[in-house]
Amino acid sequence: MERLRALVPGVMLAVLIALAANFLSAHHGGPVMLFALLLGISFHFMSDEPRSAAGIDFAARTLLRVGVGLLGVRVTFDQIGALGAKPILIILGCVAATIAFGLAAARLTRRHWSFGILTGGAVAICGASAALAISAVLPRRHLREKDVLFTVIAVTGLSTLAMIAYPVLFSTLGFSEQEIGLLIGATIHDVAQVVGAGYAASAEAGDTATFVKLVRVALLPVVVGGLWLLLRNEGGVSGAISLPFFLIVFCALVVINSLGLLPVPVAAFLAELSRWLLVTAIAALGMKTALKEMFALGAGHIVVVVSITLFLLVMAIGLTW
Repeated sequence: MERLRALVPGVMLAVLIALAANFLSAHHGGPVMLFALLLGISFHFMSDEPRSAAGIDFAARTLLRVGVGLLGVRVTFDQIGALGAKPILIILGCVAATIAFGLAAARLTRRHWSFGILTGGAVAICGASAALAISAVLPRRHLREKDVLFTVIAVTGLSTLAMIAYPVLFSTLGFSEQEIGLLIGATIHDVAQVVGAGYAASAEAGDTATFVKLVRVALLPVVVGGLWLLLRNEGGVSGAISLPFFLIVFCALVVINSLGLLPVPVAAFLAELSRWLLVTAIAALGMKTALKEMFALGAGHIVVVVSITLFLLVMAIGLTW
């Protein structure tokens, strides 16, 4: 009960911002996810308020993951089959090349190789979550805590910028809605911003982006496991390797929905619940975003993360074309 009381103020603030964003979207025609993000950023000071901080963090993490998991009711095997093998090949190529580029960028800027793996893996797979998972298997004597903190802040900030800019960029380049979803899912770092950018573009783009992004997320245990095997003799390696629960829920709902076992009213309810959870999570994520902190941690580090992000963007566009 005490835990619940600690969460309520922050969660209710995120819900209130989500309601405001939905109102603005309904009356002015803009994307609700973008409204939620921008309104949330304007309330960033509340993320430092002790009474609301725990609830904001809960909404940005737990509600986000539940919302993404429930998106499985919007996807079927027929939709996945319609994508073909191309997205899978693009994802595999982009993930491997981006991590390798991260190592090269770190070397060129005279950063430690561990920072290159950390940032390359975070950009290639799933942003902050990947950074934290990869940091668990990197040797402690090579890893600095401030590098992990920087990576988490940087990929979150860049994901926020990408959420706003990428849908416009891909549309301007003349890609179809399905291709826009593929590119959003293949290039934006964090799951929340992928969902926000995808559904801000269109429902079809959002569904495609979510599936593509979750394929990237599914590679996290593979990458972390591979790093653990390569570095286990380096010392200081720890951490369990497991699939995120929201990915398991997403896959289970895709199977159930594809087999026709989910009644239409239930599927509609879960889809709407997912939408509200994601809007609320985006609002909370906006409140947690402090872009100025990213630029205060050093130009060299920023060059590495930005260059990796641009490399992934250019490579994904080239492969899609």
